[in-house]
Amino acid sequence: MARTQGSHSDITGPRVREAALRLFARHGYAAVSMRQIAAEVGVQAGALYNYTRDKQSLLFDLMRTHLEDLLAAWEAEAGRLPAGDARAALEAFTRFHIRFNTRRAEAVFVSYMELRSLEPANFAVIEGLRRDYETRLEAILRHGVAEGAFAVAEPRIAAMALISMLTGVNTWFRARGRLSLAQVEALYWDMVRKAVAA
Repeated sequence: MARTQGSHSDITGPRVREAALRLFARHGYAAVSMRQIAAEVGVQAGALYNYTRDKQSLLFDLMRTHLEDLLAAWEAEAGRLPAGDARAALEAFTRFHIRFNTRRAEAVFVSYMELRSLEPANFAVIEGLRRDYETRLEAILRHGVAEGAFAVAEPRIAAMALISMLTGVNTWFRARGRLSLAQVEALYWDMVRKAVAA
């Protein structure tokens, strides 16, 4: 199949993903057609199939990439932390989660709101990646409980609750708002610290 004139895979491919993400976040997966994505990118609808098999594959790829990037970024962050200090790890996780996700508000929104749109096999992969990330925080909480730094009856539930709270920053934070991102991180760390304090 001939590529659309003026189209380059290393340019158009990312533009297709960006357009799809923007449209899915704005209108919802079900309401967006491949034709709309093509119009946003400025290519013919048939040209999209040079970059993705179908709309479901595009959604799955966007969600998988976001979660894989999140996990890789946390692993890099965690590798710089002092070993054995659960409190320092929890603070780092809190600040990292807010900072990483506020820069990717559309990807976060789509990753949470469009889980229902995934086919079962794709859902299982995304759910597994989400569980991997939640397990990182759960391990920090379990370590803190073991060393007497935290009082958490159910670390798994606490991990999911804390992630939900931290992800909520995306719904209201504005870069030009009253509080800076650093101030928001500090406020949320104070809440997280008090929520798990022994």
